[in-house]
Amino acid sequence: MARIDYSDPAKASPRTREILDKNRNANIFRMMAHSPSYFEQYCRLGGAIRHKGELDPIVRELAITRTGILCEAPYEIVAHKRIGKNVGVTDEQNAALDNWQSATCFDEVQRAALTFTDEIVKLRKPTDATFKAIAAMLTPAALIELQLSVGFYIMTSKFLETFEIDMQPVTEVVS
Repeated sequence: MARIDYSDPAKASPRTREILDKNRNANIFRMMAHSPSYFEQYCRLGGAIRHKGELDPIVRELAITRTGILCEAPYEIVAHKRIGKNVGVTDEQNAALDNWQSATCFDEVQRAALTFTDEIVKLRKPTDATFKAIAAMLTPAALIELQLSVGFYIMTSKFLETFEIDMQPVTEVVS
């Protein structure tokens, strides 16, 4: 059960209700809507991460889901395994993300991105070798997008866990 009550969409401003409706009134967003201006900007950046960059969406979703795993945020893991599947992440890849290093289902770019993700979450920044490896495989824009995706979903995972956001059936909140 969440640590504080979720916001009441019926008491929200028209703009906040519009954003909540667009996001199927998911619990994470109902909680975040207590701060309408932060909520709106959070959704704006999240939308850019998921829909406006040049980073391969499979790489992005593998990195986001791995971030949720490392941050121990089940809500995030469930949601992004589903989103990942919708953009081409295989069931085998989703299943292997806990121990991806020994899996053979990831290509060279995906492995480099997962190493990059692990080091950002665990070490706070990637080693020089890891950074050089992924930088050699991605454009500068895609590299920026990968780092911002990981950082955004560290924040999101910590938000989910801080407020103990209740899980919902993924079909209710993810298209």
